[in-house]
Amino acid sequence: MSNLHRRLGTTDAVIIGLGSMVGAGIFVALTPAAGAAGSWLLISLALAGAVAYCNAMSSAWLAARYPQSGGTYVYGRERLGDFWGYLAGWSFVVGKTASCAAMALTVGFYVWPEHAHAAAVAAVVALTTVNYRGIQKSALLTRIIVGIVLAVLAAVVVVVASSGHTDINHLRLGGSSVLGVLQAAGLLFFAFAGYARIATLGEEVRDPARTIPRAIPIALGLALIVYAAVAVAVLAALGPDRLATAAAPLAEAVRAAGAGGLEPVVRVGAAVAALGSLLSLILGVSRTTLAMARDHHLPATLAVVHPRFGVPHHAEVAVGVVVAVLAAVADVRGVIGFSSFAVLVYYAIANASAWTLRRRMVPAIGLAGCLVLAVALPVGAVVSGVAVLMLGAAVYLVRRLR
Repeated sequence: MSNLHRRLGTTDAVIIGLGSMVGAGIFVALTPAAGAAGSWLLISLALAGAVAYCNAMSSAWLAARYPQSGGTYVYGRERLGDFWGYLAGWSFVVGKTASCAAMALTVGFYVWPEHAHAAAVAAVVALTTVNYRGIQKSALLTRIIVGIVLAVLAAVVVVVASSGHTDINHLRLGGSSVLGVLQAAGLLFFAFAGYARIATLGEEVRDPARTIPRAIPIALGLALIVYAAVAVAVLAALGPDRLATAAAPLAEAVRAAGAGGLEPVVRVGAAVAALGSLLSLILGVSRTTLAMARDHHLPATLAVVHPRFGVPHHAEVAVGVVVAVLAAVADVRGVIGFSSFAVLVYYAIANASAWTLRRRMVPAIGLAGCLVLAVALPVGAVVSGVAVLMLGAAVYLVRRLR
């Protein structure tokens, strides 16, 4: 066991967080969120962004205080006690492992729909190999992916907005419930969770006390601007009802705008975005696994750091194997609610931890927001999420009784 190398600057950290957020949200979460909130989708987006901002600031304060790999697993352990740190780590690993499978399958369905699961497994293997070779290579590849995705999204917004085929009436509020708005916000939160990747890389960031509090809000703010622009364009083009049933909402939006020639570009952009998200997700899950293994909550071999590449290579390979197996059998949309529930629990613990730093208002709002959005999710997601948390608690109890 040894320490990781501090190689990432502010720009690298921002791009890693932005890459995971943009890749997850735009191409996956808009459709189920529209199904829940209807024309109130933009309100749900704003609500999810507000909760994410509180979480981001709590995470930034904690990461500056505890610049170690592991994120809220470390913060909960240090501020609230060993069990809460463990529960945060458990929630993050299981929730983000599900997210990894969803992103891998997104790649498969866009690149090779007839053999989506095989393509998903191939994507997991390829990106696990990239991460294995070192953090700098991961940051460089993420930078390239983010540039491509942002260019594609900008093209979609410009083409749809200037097409003359949009209807501003689609943006008028009506026809939803408070529960629907909250449920959509919980589903859209799935898209904002990428900034956690910055905190989980705390041991690999240069000058973490300065870099992390700057990088997290910047990444979140950029993602929110992108999300809002794309959501407005797609909602204006399709309307809430059509958006709620769209298999590929951005592709359908450009078709509705009379620019079907752009559709292949959008599909390639979706695949690239999902690859960027998957790259960062595998990176973050492996670092939390490393931190939990260091404290013997997971097998100690997962804490070994490669002497040449400076990465937790055993953890990365283990995460890659699990994600590859899930990608071979999972459903893209079925894991979003479960992942959102687990990650909201993770951030609830982060806010509770930050509250002990005597920064009361923002962590209190973030904690309440996380709990409300978690219980507002679809019943199946809540039930499965609670069951997995109880399983994790049982594992912890058995280990302590030995």
